[in-house]
Amino acid sequence: MHVSIIIPAFNEERLIGQCLQSVADAMAANQSYGYSHEVIVVDNNSTDDTACLAKQAGARVVFEPINQIARARAAGAAAATGDWFIFLDADCLLNAGLVGDIFSLIEQGEHVGAGSTLYMPNLPWWMVVLLRIWTALSVKFSWAAGALIACDAAVFREVGGFNQALYAAEEVDLSQKLKKWGRARKLGFTILTDHPLETSPRKVQLYSSWEIAGQFLRLILHPFRTLQSKERLSMWYDGRR
Repeated sequence: MHVSIIIPAFNEERLIGQCLQSVADAMAANQSYGYSHEVIVVDNNSTDDTACLAKQAGARVVFEPINQIARARAAGAAAATGDWFIFLDADCLLNAGLVGDIFSLIEQGEHVGAGSTLYMPNLPWWMVVLLRIWTALSVKFSWAAGALIACDAAVFREVGGFNQALYAAEEVDLSQKLKKWGRARKLGFTILTDHPLETSPRKVQLYSSWEIAGQFLRLILHPFRTLQSKERLSMWYDGRR
């Protein structure tokens, strides 16, 4: 089995090094499975040293000039050679337990893919509540968070991959397509809960509570218009790092 770890990255020079080190450590801890792997970092038109640092860490770097998360992930998938894909955000730290859970799921042969619950350190109380609500919805409806999505590469291609009309929530859309494909073949799509993925709380640190509330209000009131507009998704695309 050959696994492709695909990491979209826009101006991630502060975090890409520790993300890639966590990948190396987690994969090394699961060598007993005998899986080979590649790491692909998609430079999504960065203006900093993201690409250089990724190359120095041994990753293969692919360039995607249009700044859009779905396009960046799709570019990585197009370049990947793995039998399974693991899409990982650059502000995350992969852990050995989660990789072991993914590999075990692959070995069982009963799933087309999986997501993971999340851990964010140092959150204010209101964000802890929001994360718990998201976690409950994610597990109940098998909606993967964009921070990590693992899936069979052939199935990913068959269902059309990420919807590039969306500037956010493309991971939920992909979850739905993978679930539908799997359901017809008695295969599952699940959210792994035993070893949550650590992801950065930086949005809470970079944006005020009013900005965050305004962003979610736009998503609630005008979901389709907002998800298809980069300008309406400032928390994803205004470049704050």
